[in-house]
Amino acid sequence: MNRAKDLDTIAPDDLSVEASSAVEASAKSAAKSDQISPPKPVKKIAKKKKPSPQTSPPTSLSKQASYRQTVYRLLQNQTKTSFSSFLARPKVFSFDSRHNEEEIILVLRRHWFTNLSWIIITIVMLLVPIFLKNVPLLDFLPQNYNFVFVAFWYLITFAITFEKFISWYFNVFILTEERVIDIDFDNLLYKNISEAKISMIQDVTITQGGVSQTLFNYGSVYIQTASEVPQIEVLKVPNPNLILKIFQQMRGEEEQEALEGRIK
Repeated sequence: MNRAKDLDTIAPDDLSVEASSAVEASAKSAAKSDQISPPKPVKKIAKKKKPSPQTSPPTSLSKQASYRQTVYRLLQNQTKTSFSSFLARPKVFSFDSRHNEEEIILVLRRHWFTNLSWIIITIVMLLVPIFLKNVPLLDFLPQNYNFVFVAFWYLITFAITFEKFISWYFNVFILTEERVIDIDFDNLLYKNISEAKISMIQDVTITQGGVSQTLFNYGSVYIQTASEVPQIEVLKVPNPNLILKIFQQMRGEEEQEALEGRIK
């Protein structure tokens, strides 16, 4: 049996050494691979932001506010005293059928010039007794009767003047944010009240004619409605053109509420 020439140089022990070195090398490589590598940075996925709710009011509400603000601007330079013929947003005025928190926009009375006739009559009646002293019409009456006559005359004068003033002061037209109210206070024994919602107003017409109405800027306003009262007449009130503009804005606001289904 032939033996290899290198048998003496290549021994089985050498093969085992080489095998063990190979095993160690593979174990080292496996250990290196088993080492924990540093964690890779995790990319954050940006979440889509949900659209934030609108902080500003809807367009419809802003339109409604613009109508009301226009009315306020039109009335900002108008008087607010209780004895005025044109009361803009009065704070001291109210009426019996007023709802809670119902805002009064405008209160109208006849123009002061329409009171001039009874004011002149009152002044003349106050001066009559003074002139009668110089005219011997009551000389046939005793002195006590003269005093009674003068007192009775002044009492009649006061009654007529008071009735005219009360009729002017309480005969008013009221415009609120919801409706119109017309109060006809002709005398102490008769009063007629008509009202209609702003949503029922179909047409508003103004008339202004004559020298006095043109010079002192007053006229009449006629309101056509679809309610039980077909027409409301507001006679001889100041600033009829301004009143018409206010009605246009209030009707626009009411139409906007109707579109949104928020009619009161």
